[in-house]
Amino acid sequence: MARITRRSLLAGAAGLGALAAAGGLSACGSQTSISSDPKELVLWYWNRSADPKLLAEAAKEIPGSDGYHLRADVLGGTWDTKLRTSLAGNAYIPDLTFINSNVSLYFPNENMFLDLNDLGAQDYKDEYFDWKWQLGVTPTNRFCFFPLDTGPTGFYYRADVVKKAGLDPDPESVGEAIKTWDDYVEFGSKLKKNAGSFIEITANTIFGQYINASPERYFNKAGKPLYMEPSNAIKDAWNVAVKAIKAGVTGNQQNSTDQNAAWTSGKTMGHIEAVWWAQILADTAPDSKGKWRLASQPVRAGNSGGSFVCLPHTCKDPEAGFKFITWLNNAKNQATSFNDVQLFPSAIKSFELGTMKSSTGFFGNQDPLSFFNKAAQQVPTSFISTYETQAAYFSTEITNVEAGKNPDQAWDDAVNQTNKVLRKQGVEV
Repeated sequence: MARITRRSLLAGAAGLGALAAAGGLSACGSQTSISSDPKELVLWYWNRSADPKLLAEAAKEIPGSDGYHLRADVLGGTWDTKLRTSLAGNAYIPDLTFINSNVSLYFPNENMFLDLNDLGAQDYKDEYFDWKWQLGVTPTNRFCFFPLDTGPTGFYYRADVVKKAGLDPDPESVGEAIKTWDDYVEFGSKLKKNAGSFIEITANTIFGQYINASPERYFNKAGKPLYMEPSNAIKDAWNVAVKAIKAGVTGNQQNSTDQNAAWTSGKTMGHIEAVWWAQILADTAPDSKGKWRLASQPVRAGNSGGSFVCLPHTCKDPEAGFKFITWLNNAKNQATSFNDVQLFPSAIKSFELGTMKSSTGFFGNQDPLSFFNKAAQQVPTSFISTYETQAAYFSTEITNVEAGKNPDQAWDDAVNQTNKVLRKQGVEV
């Protein structure tokens, strides 16, 4: 195993902007485990990222682990800071840890985590959505990050507003009307003209969800910026977002207060987002229950969010840790986790068990579980680079365009600012 230095680990955290205070870490190194109990494995996770019932069961004994039990510690909002600080100091490291959808930020320090293929992970590969599995594969083809939940996306919309605009509000009809991104902007123009409603809160949402549904993103596995190519998904997403801005179909609602008010009133009638947004919508716009529907978004579904579980290189007993991972994420337990804490499964057979429940009436007679199951099957395989955080300037600049900046100037500024940061990190652009 290659030696990972504290310097390289901290450098890999640059995109997080979280470890500036870690410079004072001393090279304390002998106490790598949090627990001195030889049969206790410590898991770090955040609230509602795992089913409490399953964690309680594993606390008694991890099934198939020869007497090991789990201690699950909840971490707060500074999640990445705490984990990376522990890894950098090589001290007080959990035996297992969850990692959010920003898993690619850990790629530069992948040797701090065990390759789960060495523990037999390939035997489980076909049980999960391939696109989700591939997101846990590092650029050197080590499989370090095992699938937890997923975030397939779709177009949430107010059926009453669509009807007010004189259009067919049926989900199949809406999906057919927005099969392409050009269709989507045209549909938004009709809604704005006939019902005075925006199709989306911001142009940046359109830009981001276009990319989330694309097999090509900002970089390839070699770290080459793809947005510099003559034809690329980032520029295509940019052009769609700019077209939506020029058509006046986005609301430029940049804060959550304005957004929630717009969804409640119908001022904004739609939003492309993941399965987990249904709960947020129900919590923030309860009076609109029954008015919402789900339609297929343009071209194909994407993925937004979802997490992973992995074994740091200091795991007390990797085989016992892997037993926990595969048990927690089998089809039955993922189905249970969906019912208990709304974690959308990555295990394909979870949907075949007939035990998952989701219809709440918020979407009329439409079943969101069935909708997002189909959406999850359409998500393309893509590679998310550790350098994507350096490309945040594109999102910033599309927001500037919505505020009135010249699109061409904004694109050039996004490219130049991104490249400047990448060059400082030694990336050839």
